[in-house]
Amino acid sequence: MKTTGNTILVTGGTSGIGRAIAEKFHDRGNRVIVTGRRQALLDQIAAARPGLIPMPLDLDDPASLLRLTSEVRARFPDLNVLIANAGISRVEDVAADDWDVSDAEAIVRTNILGVLRVTAAFLPILKGRSDAAIMATSSALAFVPRADFPAYCASKAFLHSWLTSLRHQLRKIPVEVLELSPPYVRTELTGSEQATDPRAMPLEAYVAEVMRMLEREDHPRGEVLLARDHARRWAERDGRYEEVFAAMNPD
Repeated sequence: MKTTGNTILVTGGTSGIGRAIAEKFHDRGNRVIVTGRRQALLDQIAAARPGLIPMPLDLDDPASLLRLTSEVRARFPDLNVLIANAGISRVEDVAADDWDVSDAEAIVRTNILGVLRVTAAFLPILKGRSDAAIMATSSALAFVPRADFPAYCASKAFLHSWLTSLRHQLRKIPVEVLELSPPYVRTELTGSEQATDPRAMPLEAYVAEVMRMLEREDHPRGEVLLARDHARRWAERDGRYEEVFAAMNPD
């Protein structure tokens, strides 16, 4: 994936990793469209970064995606990169007497169906572009889960598998398929505490490393994965899955 000269659409681009990546690509002279559900954040981005192009998108609303697709086709026919980053995460206690599946259903709608829907909407456009790419945000937790985030981790495991199949099916079509698998990063994905947690990787440091990996094309198998997360990635292959799982999920 080239890092300059693109027209890029970033879903979930109003905060966290999505916004940071959008800004980094914008710094490199790319035309960058950021989407999100919260109009206040879109307005904030427009004021802070006049070069970024904010557009509303609610992935739970088919009409919203249809409007966005139509507008992008009309205004940005040279779109060649989709970064499907929108995602949510919630703690779930399935042992609790009052547990229900509403949080899991919301996670599936956003993290799984949202990626599938936006890919289906824009893949026909990307197929006709040079230097086309799709990058979707998975997680290092796709490989070994945090058991207190069961649906979130499972949604990312789904994306890992699905992106592998997508990459194979598009192998004869010039659309690169990348999987971005962040570690624990200082964002508000799980709440405000994560944004200041010293155990989490600083957002700026993470995104800077991602950009370096993209520039060097350092993403074997299409996986944009930090070296620090290789132990989790290969835990099962290396016979260390139970050990790594126990370390991540102490009694």
